[in-house]
Amino acid sequence: MAVVSTSLSGAAVSTQLTQFSGLRRSFLKLDNSNSTHSFFQNVDSHLRLASENKGCRGVVTMAGSGKFFVGGNWKCNGTKDSISKLITELNSSTLESDVDVVVAPPFVYIDQVKNSLTDRIEIAAQNSWTGKGGAFTGEISVEQLKDIGCKWVVLGHSERRHIIGENDQFIGKKAAYALSEGLGVIACIGELLEEREAGKTFDVCFQQLKAYAVPSWDKIVIAYEPVWAIGTGKVATPEQAQEVHVAIRDWLSKNVSAEVASKTRIIYGGSVNGGNCAELAKQEDIDGFLVGGASLKGPEFATIINSVTSKKVAA
Repeated sequence: MAVVSTSLSGAAVSTQLTQFSGLRRSFLKLDNSNSTHSFFQNVDSHLRLASENKGCRGVVTMAGSGKFFVGGNWKCNGTKDSISKLITELNSSTLESDVDVVVAPPFVYIDQVKNSLTDRIEIAAQNSWTGKGGAFTGEISVEQLKDIGCKWVVLGHSERRHIIGENDQFIGKKAAYALSEGLGVIACIGELLEEREAGKTFDVCFQQLKAYAVPSWDKIVIAYEPVWAIGTGKVATPEQAQEVHVAIRDWLSKNVSAEVASKTRIIYGGSVNGGNCAELAKQEDIDGFLVGGASLKGPEFATIINSVTSKKVAA
């Protein structure tokens, strides 16, 4: 982002560049005696430096002020026996204390999980309806989810968008109702491969964010999940993920408030596993993860949860 006031007739050049690192803005002031040519050299230099992301690993922090957040989306997987085994693994795991942990079992196993999983881990649903229950075959109401102990719901996941056919407006209605009833929302956004290749990543993500037009963002966690990386084994590089997370935080600052931008957790999802989580977690604007397949393996999910240690300042 740059604020530029330039006279091309030889008059003084007044310029100010803003570099974003999460919400941290550092201003580059250019000497008034610089030529216009020198100004654009400086702009190019800063843009290249930002894109290369070199030399940023010495100090690792969170740009957001919220607690690290890791969610496990079990999707349409599991049996009573396999879930019982997974619960045993999770209950016996040593987890870092400074992480909010949530798992989202299939609906039919939520009660089993709630009754046997450690209270250290909260329960989420994978979907909810736009309003109160009634004649809506196959749907689950927020009231029913709360009744069995759910604290969160995953909404806007790409599999709901691109397989089931849910659009932004429908997802927004679900989110608004869930939040109005006190349920936390893990709000998923992300672009298709062709959208990324067309340079539309930010446009797509911002359009999806607009659907979450809610009076309060206190109980929303944003999950950025590039669709091309979900379940494919392809992972956005730490730099690619960080770039989008910075843009999301900036969008929140401009369109909601700086306070919301700082407080809202922005987590990454897309083939996250025990081998890549530490490097991803080092990125300043990655506040946690939404995990798919790896969350079905207790020890590996624990490793991902404990990657919060990568956020600590490097010596």
